[in-house]
Amino acid sequence: METYGKGILKGLMVTAKHFLDSYLEDIKWWGRKRYFSPEGIAHRSSKDAKGTFTVQYPEEKVPVPEEFRYIPLLVYDEGENGAKDIRCTSCGICAKVCPPQCIWIVRGTDPVTGRPVQQPAEFYIDADICMNCGFCAEYCPFDAIKMDHDYEISSYGRNLLDKEALMKSAKYYAEIRPLNNAREEAARAEKAAAKAAAKAAEAG
Repeated sequence: METYGKGILKGLMVTAKHFLDSYLEDIKWWGRKRYFSPEGIAHRSSKDAKGTFTVQYPEEKVPVPEEFRYIPLLVYDEGENGAKDIRCTSCGICAKVCPPQCIWIVRGTDPVTGRPVQQPAEFYIDADICMNCGFCAEYCPFDAIKMDHDYEISSYGRNLLDKEALMKSAKYYAEIRPLNNAREEAARAEKAAAKAAAKAAEAG
């Protein structure tokens, strides 16, 4: 028959162990920065972490994994003279697959002819209702919309992000998602090579 209170004592022992491990870890890290350093954050985020600790946000920020998803961004390629060549063609697929319907797109028009052009004149995402599911990025056929890592967007007003706020360079995307970007670039190069080969075969 178990003694009454034995479970509580076991729980308190676990708490005491974590409490003591915190000080033992500080002793092990003597002379190094366990806090406020990338090395310390990486250690405390790993399976080898011991003791209790708090991430000292905002001075410290836990590194997010590559597949971390937050508000989408619009990718643009840097053209001549610093021009921003947005990849989005305003096809509207992202708006159609969005579960909470938080994306609005206004297709651009040629100022001379008045005909539609493959570029959005306006692009809005209501960050207050976006569920960060990533469907828009998954279904985009032009790799024009991707999920960002920037989660610090709190404000006192409504977070209705326009095209200028959403646009970020392809270099930025390559920095936050290097593995995904490498796969996409390889697939794009393979597709271009196959297209060139087909053209050469037709010409020959």
